[in-house]
Amino acid sequence: MNKLSTLLVGFGVVGRGFTELLLESREVLANRFGVEVKVVGICDLKWGTIINEDGLDLKRALSIVEGGRRLDIYDLPAKRDLSNLEAIRETASDTVVEVTWTNIETGEPGLTHIREALNMGKNVATTNKGPIALAYRELMSIAKAKNVKLRFEGTVLSGTPTFNLRWYCLAAQEVKAIRGIVNGVTNFILSEMESGISYEEALRKAQELGYAEADPSLDVDGWDAAAKTAILANVLMGADLKPQDVKRRGIRGLTVREVLDAMKRGFKIKLLAEISRNGGSLSARVSPELVPLTDVFASVSGVLNALRFETEALGEVTIIGAGAGGKPTGYALLNDLLDIANALPRR
Repeated sequence: MNKLSTLLVGFGVVGRGFTELLLESREVLANRFGVEVKVVGICDLKWGTIINEDGLDLKRALSIVEGGRRLDIYDLPAKRDLSNLEAIRETASDTVVEVTWTNIETGEPGLTHIREALNMGKNVATTNKGPIALAYRELMSIAKAKNVKLRFEGTVLSGTPTFNLRWYCLAAQEVKAIRGIVNGVTNFILSEMESGISYEEALRKAQELGYAEADPSLDVDGWDAAAKTAILANVLMGADLKPQDVKRRGIRGLTVREVLDAMKRGFKIKLLAEISRNGGSLSARVSPELVPLTDVFASVSGVLNALRFETEALGEVTIIGAGAGGKPTGYALLNDLLDIANALPRR
């Protein structure tokens, strides 16, 4: 049985979605894969910190937070009042799951968390786009030097396989281009506008449903998609880009008339991330594009995402699936932990 002693840094929607999946999957992990994941600590700026090296009662922790209370009231033996960094340094965890908020300008606080964990010889699984978009090469270099794993499947399409698809299923293929819908909020807004409502109305609906933030700039101005594009370009096509290097135009200011006119002409407007290689140069951009109704991307509606790899032998390979949500993103983390556990010697 391979055992992972895990510290969970971040207990928001994704952290709790991961925890719920972990509880549901424990028997499958043990019986099918020979893996046991023991969570020895949970840290969260809002909900507080609890540490117990013997393992936490995850049902109890979920119940406390879902009741709107801080983890400080956890009524079993546990350390409290540690900062995230103190918990990373002081717990005996061998793996850190980092799911704090995303900052694509500085990558903080996640970048410091991940850097510290790797330097201490701990494996890391994260869904945090900021650190991977800004410091992928540095972090991978540390991981290799310390002989630990850094996994980040959930940074682009949530739980829909992206890196695993490329690394395992398309491992022997040269990828010449990547193109896709990588932001669910803008895809939802554009899908709503196809019914004839304005951009402002569609955005308001996205906010009411909890898809879009009160300040939707990261999504509608294309920054979220640009960060994901940089990650894809750097990890899968050998680039060295920052989100600011990606040519970017969002959907802010797009009118319902433009959307409906495109449909009359046999197209849909989609915010697309596109990466292509021409000789020795690589280009990356995010922009609203006219997609023919015959293209499968035209049928990808709502908050769904899609990604297409252009390969040598197989031609175009397209995957469609959830691009957000607690459990879908939590699934990516679970898969990352399996990958980390499989690299360990059996014990």
